[in-house]
Amino acid sequence: MATKMENKAMEQPICRLERVTKRYGIRNALFDISIDIQPNEFVCITGPSGAGKTTLIRLLYLGEYVSGGQIFIDGVDITHLHKKHISALRQKLGIVFQDFKLIHRRTVFENIALVLSAAGHPKEIIPRRVRAVLRTVEMESFQNAYPPMLSGGEQQRIAVARALVGNPPLLLADEPTGSLDEESANVIIDLLKEYHAYGGTVIVATHDKRFIEQTHARTIPLRGGRLDLGAFQPSAKEGAHAI
Repeated sequence: MATKMENKAMEQPICRLERVTKRYGIRNALFDISIDIQPNEFVCITGPSGAGKTTLIRLLYLGEYVSGGQIFIDGVDITHLHKKHISALRQKLGIVFQDFKLIHRRTVFENIALVLSAAGHPKEIIPRRVRAVLRTVEMESFQNAYPPMLSGGEQQRIAVARALVGNPPLLLADEPTGSLDEESANVIIDLLKEYHAYGGTVIVATHDKRFIEQTHARTIPLRGGRLDLGAFQPSAKEGAHAI
């Protein structure tokens, strides 16, 4: 029988980028990016404004397609995934946006329930799952509120709850603390750390040094759309793949 360590060594990356390039016209937003991210890693994509952090996150959930190279999520090549299959991919992902992307005409409860409904969960279990995740982010008393009634920190908690309600193996977050005060940011950091502690994989685009320090995440620095190899931290199994 293989040991736990041997089993871990045989695991494939939950996310792999192979020589990924993204162009907008004649400008390269990302160029020749190769990265492996293993299951249950906590990774921060870092770099100054314009480095390509948000672009990389968008490529992972197919908000945009690559111009060159390949991306694999959980062993599946998503590089040229047909639009009709994108919904199935996103059901494996939790996505936290910097600007929340909550539906203002829907209540907090409805915003979160829509995720489970779209994934085909039975109607009878949805209320229980929604209330449970709202308890996790300490927002259960706001389930009948509408997003415009909430502060930025409260909306981001709801956005995290929405990302977590389907128990995804991989969570993507774009500057989740970028517009929050310190107290609200600490709540979001603690929620993502808790998700990671229970076995989830986290990939965050951030320029928040405090976030990196508090999560002890592996950092993948970008500069001008390229890996900043002088500061790049490969995973234990990545080796020369990223170089």
